[in-house]
Order: sequence, then C-alpha cells, then structure tokens
Amino acid sequence: MGKQFPSIEPSHREFMLKQRIFFNASAARDGRVNLSPRDVASFRVLGPGTVVYLDRTGSGNETAAHVRAHGHLTLMFCAFEGPPLILRLYGRGRVIRRHTPEYEAILASEFASIEPAGARQMIMLHVDRVQTSCGYGVPLFECVSERDTLDRWAQAKGEAGLEEYRRLKNARSIDGLDPGLLEEAEIIALCISPPHSSA
Repeated sequence: MGKQFPSIEPSHREFMLKQRIFFNASAARDGRVNLSPRDVASFRVLGPGTVVYLDRTGSGNETAAHVRAHGHLTLMFCAFEGPPLILRLYGRGRVIRRHTPEYEAILASEFASIEPAGARQMIMLHVDRVQTSCGYGVPLFECVSERDTLDRWAQAKGEAGLEEYRRLKNARSIDGLDPGLLEEAEIIALCISPPHSSA
C-alpha cells in the first residue's frame, strides 16, 4: 500500500541519496509528457519541503519549459538493490538560471562551487507531497560503472560550443515552449532566423 507524507522525512532523504539514479516527469497543460533519467550525484535535499538538482546540457530542455509553463513536476526514486521501495516527490518546479546569485549560492553551499562539465541550470522542486510504495515490481540491478560519455562530450564542446549548442537545440521544447534558457534578444534572433536542422 502507498503511504503519503506532507514533507520529506529523514528516512526518505537517506533512501534517495543512496540511489544512483532518479527520474523526473513533467508536462505542460497541453502537449507531450517528458520523462528523463538523472544522476543522483546532481541531487540535493535542501530541507523537508525543497530539493534541487543541477541540470546538464542535453539534446532537449523539456523539464525547464514545462515548469515555466505549468509548474508541475514529479521526481521518482526506486531501489534497484536492497529492500524494495519506490518514492515519489510531487510539487511545483522552478528553474534557477546559471550564473544568477541564487544559482551561485546553491552551487557554493551544496556543490562546493564545482560545476560538472555542461552545467546548464538548476531545477528546484517545492515538495507538497511525498509518496512511497512497495516497489515489488522493480527488478534487482547491479551497477557496473558510471558512463563518462556526457563528460567527454561537454568537455570537447567547451563553453563556447555548449552555448552555441544550447542556442540551437535548447531554445524551444518539442511543443514550442520557451524553457527560459536564453536572453530575450537571442530568442528574437532565433525566431527571425531559425536554425536549420542537420541531417
């Protein structure tokens, strides 16, 4: 049976931080639902009602677009080893733009001011409900190793290359929503001269 809690309890925090991966799900009022895996190393519990994760550059920017448009965000953690358990955090998300004072403050307090290659923004979740369930249907998996592909890709791009990639690939969601990553002038320029997709 599922159990509901109004906020994150110490046992929830301990369980989440022991996992290697979590998943985030988001959607606007209309359009597609997005579901993405995330590395728990990017995740921090700031308090009983607030969590944040450091988001890295990827092929899309759906979560940011959805939380700006509608706000609803769910994070899910499940045990792939040890006792079975699924834990979901429900609430409203918020984008924290890179290089803003809030971003820098969280980076310093929670990540020792160290950004991973390709850091793009932070996603904060204000939690209004925690739900646990049995997790009996989740199979047991053994982690072999972490992948370093994203690190190598971002390092090869460099900061200028990443900025250009984000302008071309992250300026709009697949449903045309604005994730708020770019400055207004950059968005206007893209609308006037949209990038051509490569074959």
